[in-house]
Amino acid sequence: MNPVAPAPPLRTLVTTLALTITAGSAAACDREEPPDPMAADTARVQIPAPAFPSVSDQLLTAGAGANWPAPGGNLENHSFSPLDQVHTGNVGELVPVWVYSTGVEGALETSPVVVGNTLYATTAGGRVLALNAATGEELWTYVPEPETVTLCCGPINRGVSVWGTKVYVATLDARLVALDARTGESVWEADLADPEAGYSSIMAPLSVDGRVFLGVSGERYGIRGFVAAFDAESGEELWRWHTIPSPEDEDWTGSWVLTDPFGTELNRNIEEEQELAERLTERWRTGGGGVATTPAYDRATGRLYVNTEGPAPLVDGLARPGDNLYSGSLVALDAETGELDWHTQYLPQDVWGLSGGSPPFLFDRGGDRFVAFAGRTGWVYVFRASDGQPVLRSDNFVPQEGMFARPTPGEAVRVAPGLNGGNAGSPVAYDARTGMVFIGGVHQPMVYSVESQRYERGRLWLGGSVLFPPDEDQWGTVTAIDLADGTIAWQRRTPAPVHSGALTTAGNLVLVGQGTGTVDALHATTGQLLWQFNTGAGVHGSPVTYSVGGTQYIVVAAGGSHHFATSPGDDIYAFALASVRPRKTVDDYPTTQYQRYGPEAPIPAEQRPQGPQRRDTIPDTQAAPGTGGR
Repeated sequence: MNPVAPAPPLRTLVTTLALTITAGSAAACDREEPPDPMAADTARVQIPAPAFPSVSDQLLTAGAGANWPAPGGNLENHSFSPLDQVHTGNVGELVPVWVYSTGVEGALETSPVVVGNTLYATTAGGRVLALNAATGEELWTYVPEPETVTLCCGPINRGVSVWGTKVYVATLDARLVALDARTGESVWEADLADPEAGYSSIMAPLSVDGRVFLGVSGERYGIRGFVAAFDAESGEELWRWHTIPSPEDEDWTGSWVLTDPFGTELNRNIEEEQELAERLTERWRTGGGGVATTPAYDRATGRLYVNTEGPAPLVDGLARPGDNLYSGSLVALDAETGELDWHTQYLPQDVWGLSGGSPPFLFDRGGDRFVAFAGRTGWVYVFRASDGQPVLRSDNFVPQEGMFARPTPGEAVRVAPGLNGGNAGSPVAYDARTGMVFIGGVHQPMVYSVESQRYERGRLWLGGSVLFPPDEDQWGTVTAIDLADGTIAWQRRTPAPVHSGALTTAGNLVLVGQGTGTVDALHATTGQLLWQFNTGAGVHGSPVTYSVGGTQYIVVAAGGSHHFATSPGDDIYAFALASVRPRKTVDDYPTTQYQRYGPEAPIPAEQRPQGPQRRDTIPDTQAAPGTGGR
């Protein structure tokens, strides 16, 4: 289950764009003679070898800096870096310094993790890569071998987590695998659920305090979702909390609310739902409620914050009457026991697939602590972290049309945002210095039609259809929202939907990928586009940044997406400033050692006279030339 491939010498392309420049060469520009490119060897930047340090809780709590130790940069999912070597004044000098071709095309939504000059990332299908973070050289790969995979939405994997000396990855056949960080060999594996019933896992796990937290996907197949905690050393399951409660825990029909927590009408027919609920008493068993994004974690309180996906079936709400707890909810769990501290359902009885969104993130303001996320609905939701009390719903960061209009048999409805967002799982970036959150947005309207469909184990269960009309205009947004009041500080429209994570830095930059293939750097205060690089494939990974040997790197994956019909690819790109990127003189190839015989001139072949040959000496079985044997 865990083949480890040796590092092939030509899999990594290290791009050197200039000759070696040495210390003192700038001063040499004032002289008439050209600088000696081989002078001052000792002043060249040295690239340290990759290290495999034990990742501590203190390192994870400290978060991004020289390292990027968690999928969201820190345990609170800020996707912010204090590095400022690259800033608004010099970002135009960014150049690619290495490109790694994964060999696995498509769906590169990974959020790389970097510790000790070792970068860990995943590809479509859940292959894990360990690379030299400064050069892109492959150190090892792990290739999962799933026996059964049941997927609705492509072989997505959003990354790994690290703790101690292990790397943790979820698999498409619903397993959690712990790998040795130094070798990539499997240390232990834990089965989550039966993939033949539609269970899978695509999220980057969260690992801290000796535990690994992971949720399952598959709500389109009628699973019963859950989050589980595992012992980081042994793989023993410690607890499991279901996103869909059983009747013994709580009635999943809820309190039959007519609006969301902010008063927006949901257009429900409560009387009809209640009549149906009297006989559809077992629908909680197939209620959906997957978990597709990495939770946020507060070590001070020991709380885990989880954003749950929608109920099943997707479109037919009358097949699952009630509020459908705890789908479409933000949930706080006790990380040690898995017990529910609180939940707030921001989208009861979702029939549009608009539950879920970005990974949740924590922030402080005015002496209080809050948890927030960007939703598929196109709003940023803010809740009080202590009790889940709704505090704020932001201005909409994408167009909203026909919001919460319900499809009925024989009557389709057009809704924007559609199934792919708003925000459909891409990490947002939060800057605590300014209180701004930066979001990539998707404008892609959908047409919903409802049709009764029976549940069949392991088969797609939509209860209708969700289609993107081919003549519809689709595009994206990059938005800065002030969390003090939910207003939009600035916004830029992009040619294609933005399904990429955002990164913000102390250099006052926002970095984000585009479906058109570019990596963009924008001014965090104004939104001005400052730098752009075309990768040639849709960029849907999450940019991260780190420092090695005094050089700040920015890394992002470009693999395309069938959801957004963007160009496929299989590359991970690293960028650094042209003026500070490490220079390395290419080592000369060694001389060869083998027996040589020297050159020779041609020698005419010795000619021997040939006498006449009698016809009767030719054997009967030998045909004369050109006779075909006759």
